[in-house]
Amino acid sequence: MTFKIKTLNAISSVGLAKLPKEAFEVGSEVENPDALLLRSAKLHDVPIPDSVLAVARAGAGTNNIPIADYSAKGIPVFNTPGANANAVKELVIAALFLAARNIIPAASFAHKLDCDAKAMDAAVEAGKKNFVGFELPGRTLGVIGLGAIGVEVANAASALGMRVLGYDPALTVDHALRLSATVERVVKLDQILKRADIISVHVPLVEETNGLIGEAELALVRKSAVLLNFARGPIVCEDAVVEALESGRLRGYVCDFPTPALNKRDRVVTLPHLGASTGEAEENCARMAAEQLKAYLEDGTVHNSVNFPEALLFRKEGTSRLAISNSNVPNMVGQISTLLAEAGLNISDLLNKSRGDLAYTLIDIEGEVSEGLLDDIKAIGGVLSARII
Repeated sequence: MTFKIKTLNAISSVGLAKLPKEAFEVGSEVENPDALLLRSAKLHDVPIPDSVLAVARAGAGTNNIPIADYSAKGIPVFNTPGANANAVKELVIAALFLAARNIIPAASFAHKLDCDAKAMDAAVEAGKKNFVGFELPGRTLGVIGLGAIGVEVANAASALGMRVLGYDPALTVDHALRLSATVERVVKLDQILKRADIISVHVPLVEETNGLIGEAELALVRKSAVLLNFARGPIVCEDAVVEALESGRLRGYVCDFPTPALNKRDRVVTLPHLGASTGEAEENCARMAAEQLKAYLEDGTVHNSVNFPEALLFRKEGTSRLAISNSNVPNMVGQISTLLAEAGLNISDLLNKSRGDLAYTLIDIEGEVSEGLLDDIKAIGGVLSARII
């Protein structure tokens, strides 16, 4: 069987190489695709083709994808957490130095000097006092969000001699194990705001984090604190930042999201969304996204989905596999098992996982599953999608 994957953006050839040509047809002109592979393409208000079984984004953020719409059709959406973590970490560390040493305005000052050597030396000596900065060792960095990127930023800052505070009420065991023992975890956002000299935001943009840092939060920060945002623009309330800068509450704001209100403003540095803009990050993201799509299409396994539960089940040779997504309600597995038993089919292995309102089941069966039986399973109330692999 050949699976068809439609690419909605340019995807690194390193990632596409993970989809062998004998088993996958991949390209931007593919019709009736089994899966969509994208980076920044916006899928909001775009009809979902009936043929689509999965979507993968070569990147961490998925706010360009209407997750709820895909969930309602039983379609998993994959992302690539951690694939671009090093690239973003390096840029955040660079931003620490940009803010601490006033590098951008100082470079701009020097670049605009237009005079002979003697006059230039005099101008440099007279002007450098306007760009006095501070050193990082001993300063306190507050990291909001300890996912793959936040953990790397926290660890790197600690290695630079900074005191590091970390806040994440949803910290996973895996990320906790990777976090340096020198990082102090706090349980309230206020503790970051009140204690940190520099605050760096590393949370996804979801309903709960939209405007996470606003007027009330900035009123709590230390005078002359620096705010870094390399997550998503709307996580920080722009108007509140401007007001905090004008009042002197904030020393500076460095972000990856230029806007008319921020550009050319004193003590603001905006970069053109460079967080994951390295060849290595693009390759890592593409490779991970392709591997996740391949595993789901060929075996039904789910890893790094933003809407489906993790589902990894070793497949025995000589079995048929059913992959079923459904509303997370009682007796779904019972109804499916009954239909299989009535068809005289024995279950070799079964995995059932849930996540919020969604449940996902993999069933390995001794023997062949007919299309008629598959239709009966699809007809069960609450079943969103089902296929034979």
